[in-house]
Amino acid sequence: QVQLVESGGGWVQPGGSLNLSCVPSGSFHTVYVMGWYRQAPGKQRDLVATIGDSGITNYGGSVKGRFTINRDNAKNTVYLQMNNLNPADTAVYYCYAILDLVAGGQRFNWWGRGTQVTVSA
Repeated sequence: QVQLVESGGGWVQPGGSLNLSCVPSGSFHTVYVMGWYRQAPGKQRDLVATIGDSGITNYGGSVKGRFTINRDNAKNTVYLQMNNLNPADTAVYYCYAILDLVAGGQRFNWWGRGTQVTVSA
C-alpha cells in the first residue's frame, strides 16, 4: 500500500516561513506529478502548487511569489517552501501525487493525510 508521508507544518506568526516535505512510501513504479493542495475549514480543497517529473510547476494564484515548490526525483520527495505567510494561508495542507504501481500501468491520484499549517499572531 502506498502512503504519502508528509512532514513540516505547525504554527507560525504572520510574515514567517515554513517548509513542508512529502515522500511516498510503499511499492510503486514512477511518480509523475507531486504537489500540494490545501483546505481551510468550510472551504473547498484548492491547488497550492504542483511539479511534474520534468520540473514544470503550477501555482495557485494566491501563493505565487511567496511559495516555491521543488522536488528531488532521486528521492521522490517534494518540498514546499512557504514565505511571507499570512492568516489566510491557515489550512490543512495535503500532499498529492500521480503515480503508477507497475511500469506502464494505470496512473492513480494519491493523497496524503494532511498536515496543519496555522498562521496567527
